[in-house]
Amino acid sequence: MDIKNKLKRLIVEELNIEDVNPEQIEDESPLFGEMGLGLDSLDAVELVVLLQKHFGVEIKDMAKGREVFRSIATLADYINANSPA
Repeated sequence: MDIKNKLKRLIVEELNIEDVNPEQIEDESPLFGEMGLGLDSLDAVELVVLLQKHFGVEIKDMAKGREVFRSIATLADYINANSPA
């Protein structure tokens, strides 16, 4: 399973997103706000934990977090660039 699909599955399952299947999430769709999945600040905290737990990646800077959490594609790019392989 590639990183984008794994992220989609983790977000839907771990953040308890209802009425959305991982396959329905577009790579470039916003994760936060009404135009996207509608995630909020509490979900952002959970996303940080998911990234650490499943990919060994940390985000400590909130400004960087806003950039990284824009979409599945930006999350996957960050993981690929920062994952401890």
